[in-house]
Amino acid sequence: MNSKNKAFLIYFLSLGGIVIWLGVIFLAPYLKSRSSDLNIFIYVCFSPTCHQIPSRSFFLFGYPLAVCGRCLGLYFGFLGGTVLYPFLKGFSNLNLPKARTFILLSLPIVIDTMGNFFRLWMTPIWLRFLIGFLWGTILPFYFIRGFTDVFLRKNRK
Repeated sequence: MNSKNKAFLIYFLSLGGIVIWLGVIFLAPYLKSRSSDLNIFIYVCFSPTCHQIPSRSFFLFGYPLAVCGRCLGLYFGFLGGTVLYPFLKGFSNLNLPKARTFILLSLPIVIDTMGNFFRLWMTPIWLRFLIGFLWGTILPFYFIRGFTDVFLRKNRK
């Protein structure tokens, strides 16, 4: 399998993975509303990566999603970036985005997170979502490229 085909495969696996990931985030409150104990497992699975504070989360079926608004934005941004990936990069261009692009898209989430951490301000949930979305859009360009590189190196050895 050539590098273009591997990038194509990794792209579709990433796209499928993020769609399933987002689906499970929305499945948790649905299962909780149905009194299914499976919801506990989903919330616990997401707890290492998200604080899950209800006041910082969107609600569905009367219960918080499995992640906070910022994390939800990040995952939706990852989905958006993954959808855009073939149109902006193609599958034969394996160059990473410029460092300044990464820094510019990372600054809002760093500033907002630090401001909230030091209690300088309290960002509303919709803005947390948008800031997470912005940062999430750049991540697939590193994720897909990184995994493609790992699988290409594996074949060279």
